[in-house]
Amino acid sequence: MAASHARVRAPELTGKGGWLNTGGTALTLADLRGRIVILDFWTFCCVNCLHVLDELRELEEKHRDTVVIIGVHSPKFVHEADHQAVVDAVERYGVHHPVLDDPELATWKQYAVRAWPTLVVIDPEGYVVAQHAGEGHAHALAKLVEELEAAHDAKGTLRRGDGPYVAPEPVAGDLRFPGKALPLPDGGFLVSDSTRHQLVEFAADGETVVRRVGTGERGLVDGPAATAAFSEPQGLALLPDGTVIVADTVNHALRAYDPATGAVTTVAGTGKQWWQGSPTDGPAREVDLSSPWDVAWFDGRVWIAMAGVHQLWTYDPQAGTVRVAAGTTNEGLVDGPAAEAWFAQPSGLAVSADGERLWLADSETSALRWIDREGTVRTAVGAGLFDFGHRDGDAAQALLQHPLGVTALPDGSVAVSDTYNHALRRYDPATGEVSTLATDLREPSDAVLVGEDIVVVESARHRLTRLRLPEEAVRVESVAHRTRREATEIAPGALRLDVVFQAPAGQKLDTRYGPSTRLLVSSTPPELLAEGAGKGTDLSRELRLADGVTEGVLHVSAMAASCDDDPENEYPACHVHQQDWGVPVRVVPGGADRLPLVLAGLDG
Repeated sequence: MAASHARVRAPELTGKGGWLNTGGTALTLADLRGRIVILDFWTFCCVNCLHVLDELRELEEKHRDTVVIIGVHSPKFVHEADHQAVVDAVERYGVHHPVLDDPELATWKQYAVRAWPTLVVIDPEGYVVAQHAGEGHAHALAKLVEELEAAHDAKGTLRRGDGPYVAPEPVAGDLRFPGKALPLPDGGFLVSDSTRHQLVEFAADGETVVRRVGTGERGLVDGPAATAAFSEPQGLALLPDGTVIVADTVNHALRAYDPATGAVTTVAGTGKQWWQGSPTDGPAREVDLSSPWDVAWFDGRVWIAMAGVHQLWTYDPQAGTVRVAAGTTNEGLVDGPAAEAWFAQPSGLAVSADGERLWLADSETSALRWIDREGTVRTAVGAGLFDFGHRDGDAAQALLQHPLGVTALPDGSVAVSDTYNHALRRYDPATGEVSTLATDLREPSDAVLVGEDIVVVESARHRLTRLRLPEEAVRVESVAHRTRREATEIAPGALRLDVVFQAPAGQKLDTRYGPSTRLLVSSTPPELLAEGAGKGTDLSRELRLADGVTEGVLHVSAMAASCDDDPENEYPACHVHQQDWGVPVRVVPGGADRLPLVLAGLDG
């Protein structure tokens, strides 16, 4: 419990957006004294944050009389600073604890947070006892909570009872935050009703419900439509034999749905999330997946936008196998051969009208990209992880904001569901121009063609909206943004990078098969680093900043594997902890010569 450190009193929780899930009550740390408080610094665009929400569910349920989890919503994109968007996200992702809306990152700065997601543990007396960045920390948190319960029970400082969570009123309607849509051969539509964990089949009018598939409760259950269960399903793809493949996102699985019978079967994934070191190819039911967000039939296989690991995978229904097709698991925007490309939460797929390209919405880089049949990845629109906005014109300078969907149009152009701009955009490869087709959509996440119309999934309006494809594009005022985080001031020359990792109580680093840690460092622009970029196994590294480059972003990816420290156990349980940081830096005389990034524990 990091007793060797000076005790740090937890700063107060402040955020201009106020509190959600508390029945209108503003909470203070004094209100929570006697409880173990876990602050979850998250933002709703971030798939790693969504993984952590899921990891915390069991802990939240098991210790609900002693633990209070508080989500501190800390936006990356401009849209995420909109209070209604945070309200929507809390319902969309089933967040069942209080959430502080902190649009100006006030509490983020008070706690010196550097990455999404970050978890901070506060003991019942109001002191910070641990910090964890990234995902994979559920086991460590569970052990720490048990220790804190025992210690503060003995001291008389633990207060048990109901927490401050107040559930919002449920809302009626046919859809609730739908994700993706698929035209069916009979003229109707199949829609993934993500927040209600169902598929909904509509008649051709897009309004009359023909059938619901799934119980509406979160689960991974095969069988008939009435008893099957999903967990936040998203993408849908029609196979040549009439089967529909479903990206069952939070189950980390692909499901097959038979529209003729209503039956659901699992065809890929184990229900567990893929971690570094797990197999990347093999029998589809034996290989873990990670947040598959969309699927498409291309080049004789099902392609999977594997948002959780920033890759494209494929599923071969004939052979019953899956494998990685593109991406390294590093998050960013790098084009080139499939095996070397970098993606950032690919979330939408569509096959071009001529069948030669697979278009993809790469959401975290606000990019439109494609891969061809030869396996080369290219970018049509987008600059990287930190540049976004709403700007039309030449594709080289055009901007999107966290797009989730792509739709191939008959003339060879592409419609982009530009989610956080509430717009439908168009990219024309023939002219290299980006235009706006429609605005005033509410978080569009997908669109499908029906004759001369386009039917848009308006996710945050909980409906399908039919639009006539306009001959003349809509004109909008250009806006450009960069991610709003204060730069860390660092000194010129040498910089020591320390990734802080303390194995959880009762565990140690797993060195049975070689090094159990990994560190990858790069920068934007690449010229920022004169020395220190690249891969290694030590979690500390001496970097050297180049002369003449005064600002940029350091990209740091760290992983550590720890196992139960029990010599008697031949097969100890092991846990992987990993996180990617993008740290904006400004080089100034007198700046820091050490950059600590906490993966797990406290920086001494």
